[in-house]
Amino acid sequence: MELFLQTLIDGALIGGLIIVVGVGFSLCFGVMHIVDFAVGEWVMLGAYAAYWLVRYLGQDPMVYLPLIFALFFAAGWLVYPLIYRAVSGRRHHPALMGLVFTFGLSTLAKGGALSAWGYHVRSVSTWLSGQSVSLGVTTLPALRLAGFVFGVLTTVLFMIFLYGTRLGVSIRATAQDRETAALLGVDVRRVGALVYATYAGLTGMTGVLIGALFSIHAAMGAKYVIFAFFVVVLAGMGYVPGVIVAGLLLGLIQSFVGVYISGRYTLFALFLLMYLSLLVAPRGILRRGL
Repeated sequence: MELFLQTLIDGALIGGLIIVVGVGFSLCFGVMHIVDFAVGEWVMLGAYAAYWLVRYLGQDPMVYLPLIFALFFAAGWLVYPLIYRAVSGRRHHPALMGLVFTFGLSTLAKGGALSAWGYHVRSVSTWLSGQSVSLGVTTLPALRLAGFVFGVLTTVLFMIFLYGTRLGVSIRATAQDRETAALLGVDVRRVGALVYATYAGLTGMTGVLIGALFSIHAAMGAKYVIFAFFVVVLAGMGYVPGVIVAGLLLGLIQSFVGVYISGRYTLFALFLLMYLSLLVAPRGILRRGL
């Protein structure tokens, strides 16, 4: 029973962090209809940014979260016009063009990281590393708990922004019907840039926590591309609230399969569930996606 409870808590804590990646990825698809293959590379670059800031400037990596959000927000804002150019105009398959463009972006980022930093595996420590909190018969690793709190708080604040502000209404209107939103006076290009920049900023910040939890290397992004796809497919394409359920489910599957079966079968279990979801409930487990 103790092992079951510990596995349950570990899964929920990891799922909370993945939610942040999924929210940005889902919104990016909902507003711009782009499947961003570069999501894992934003995570990887966020982790590397924390590593190099700590190495050259010192301090705890958590101190740099606002700075990394600002840097990645600016990078996302600068990249968006290129994506917009790739998917707009009289192109026959804009979604496919977006997919190809972001795949190229991902390859460029990964290749650049390999050229600059090689295959060396790095790690970054925080003041929470190695600490834990006891809760009855279970133990909560402090860093995973911090990641979970970060994920939940970020998601809640983002949902308040999305559903409680005028700009959030514009973003949701653009996600529902881009042409109608434009006719009603919404600057859909500016909304797209804001969404992509926010998504890049949030994902970069998540990379700091993931880098502190696990190892940092140039190929680490591939796993998070799969996780983002899993979360968005299960949540329903473009349905942001469903990401919370799907992210927690992902964390639990990872944890239970790793403990009770074998870590080698985690990706198999995720792909199997994703395939069944597309077969049985293509609009997501809550049936609210596109």
